[in-house]
Amino acid sequence: MEALFFNASNGFLEGVVRGYRNSLLTQNVYNNLTQCENLEDFRLQLSATDYGNFLANEPLPLSTAVIAEKATQKLVAEFNYIRTNAVAPLSTFMDYITYSYMIDNVILLTLGTLHERDTHELLERCHPLGVFDTMPALCVATNVEELYNSVLVDTPLAPYFRDCLSAQDLDDLNIEIIRNTLYKSYLEDFYQFVQTLGEPTRESMSKVLAFEADRRTINITLNSFGTELSKEQRAKLFPTIGRLYPEGNNALARAEDVDTVKACVEYIPEYKAFFDNASKSTGSGGGGGMNGGAGGDDSDGASLEDEFFKREVSINRDTFLQQFGLAVFYSFVKLKEQEVRNLTWIAECIMQDAKDRINDYIPLF
Repeated sequence: MEALFFNASNGFLEGVVRGYRNSLLTQNVYNNLTQCENLEDFRLQLSATDYGNFLANEPLPLSTAVIAEKATQKLVAEFNYIRTNAVAPLSTFMDYITYSYMIDNVILLTLGTLHERDTHELLERCHPLGVFDTMPALCVATNVEELYNSVLVDTPLAPYFRDCLSAQDLDDLNIEIIRNTLYKSYLEDFYQFVQTLGEPTRESMSKVLAFEADRRTINITLNSFGTELSKEQRAKLFPTIGRLYPEGNNALARAEDVDTVKACVEYIPEYKAFFDNASKSTGSGGGGGMNGGAGGDDSDGASLEDEFFKREVSINRDTFLQQFGLAVFYSFVKLKEQEVRNLTWIAECIMQDAKDRINDYIPLF
């Protein structure tokens, strides 16, 4: 009966998103792309896929930035088609997906303004899924209270921002604290929302969000080493969901270095394997770098992040094994994002003649 009601409201859109999923690039296509000698060949190979002639009107020579931008536009168009036709609770679920992009845009503009970057350039770099009406005003905010009262109070991020008001100054460290505080509140709120939904959405999304929370907790810990962030501040940034919560979170709050981080998470076999695999790898660019830290750097960061992205792909791919659930809408966006990163990585390797690293992307299947 639950499946019957699901199909009445969401059956058509579930069919659409599964069609989008089936159009993701296969391994054979990736093999062909990695054999391209230049970006014109790259464009020709993509024209035979679902991307079609999305680069046909772009002047030569092509750039990786244009390829990434046009591929992202395709993702946004597909997302907006679903969002426009959705009804509750799917429409609310799709809104939650956009909140993470809104957070990224807020931090991008705030950091860029702090470092006196060009406002127009910053706005162009913002992700289309996270655009909101008052976003340009972020470029004139001078402190946290002004940022909230003048810009964010009427946005969906306002409830998440209340815990950030104690940080008065907009410096690099406080902005990173704000980023991770917003993400913590967002993930916890999203998790609570999916608990109100039926199965299999609740089970699938709980698994997805738990992994995202754990990834952020580990990254925050690693990136806090060597910064002014205290252990008490670090602990407050950890989401209170996930497989690491609460024992792993408590241990990570006391961690001193990479080895102790590994020891804190080794009771979860997958996470222990991430560190083991990262220590054997020099790292690749397919994952897109660290996300979710509080500053600093880690020598194994790139390869460890790739391990996280591989696991994320696996979790989101598995959600399509279930039917009559909303998780596939979230998972499609994440898989498509990874595809865009893969295309950008391969194109960049072709342009720089770095064929020895061209296969260091994250396969989707």
